[in-house]
Amino acid sequence: MNRWFARTSALLLLGLSLAASAAGATFQEGFGYTKLPIAQPVGHKGKIVVTEFFWYNCPHCFEFEPLLEAWAKKQPADVVLERVPVAFAPQFVPQQKLYYALKALGKVDALQGAIFNAIHVQHIPLMTPDQMANWLAGRGIPKATFMNAYNSFGVQMEVKRATQMVTDYQISGVPTMAVQGMYTASASMPETPTNEKVLQAVDELVQQVRAGMGKSAK
Repeated sequence: MNRWFARTSALLLLGLSLAASAAGATFQEGFGYTKLPIAQPVGHKGKIVVTEFFWYNCPHCFEFEPLLEAWAKKQPADVVLERVPVAFAPQFVPQQKLYYALKALGKVDALQGAIFNAIHVQHIPLMTPDQMANWLAGRGIPKATFMNAYNSFGVQMEVKRATQMVTDYQISGVPTMAVQGMYTASASMPETPTNEKVLQAVDELVQQVRAGMGKSAK
């Protein structure tokens, strides 16, 4: 029985692989990416939205960050990268608010990599508002300016939206990438065991979405 099951499974995988190859695809649904049961709304009309779900204290997100930054710089004008900080536990929420406070201040691009580096290389704890404010003060952001943004209604609403997105996208680990509110890809999938493979799957999904939109890269 076990031999029959193994042989049948192998034939099934081979069939899927051959079908995908014939269609010009490298990754298959269920092996390289997941299709969400309900497509989620995305902004940026006419664009292809790629979303990264992350957590600043996650070592895998730290390793992924430079690859994602390099990937983003190579994207054509019709691809938009968005980031969503997750909160799998209450102690994650301050870092969600950190991200959205920096976004409100227009400082994400300048400080995203530096925050990862501070936490994972310099071992600077950035888990509380005071720790964050003190660290950011050394980078030109006055404490009062940061705290006003951190405690703002707008940031609270962004955090609420991010938490809902984690549920809607069925995110159980990070980093996870989503494409156009329809697909997710992560290193937990059989065909994408590395960060590089994840981004290759994302590229393929972007092409698929673009073809479905009937437009070419600008």
